[in-house]
Amino acid sequence: MKYAVEKGGKDMNSQLTVRLPDNLEKDISMLAKKLHLRRADVVRMALEIFVKETAGSNESSPYDRVKSLLGSVSTGISDLGESHREHLLRKFRRSA
Repeated sequence: MKYAVEKGGKDMNSQLTVRLPDNLEKDISMLAKKLHLRRADVVRMALEIFVKETAGSNESSPYDRVKSLLGSVSTGISDLGESHREHLLRKFRRSA
């Protein structure tokens, strides 16, 4: 999703009113001052990031995000998944 915004807000036809806690409003105001932007610009940027990340989270499952990592580490122990308890006990005995 790409939201094209011209300087001066010429492409903006909708308005949204939001009630904010005082501390969040102060943080937005400080950030806007620091970045030399309007508060509305800071809120718009934050909303765009939130919408993009939230929409993207539906595109892949946790498995899809890590499947390239599965099997990428080798322990050298062929039956580690099946006999993990025995391997751990043996390792603890050696350490003790």
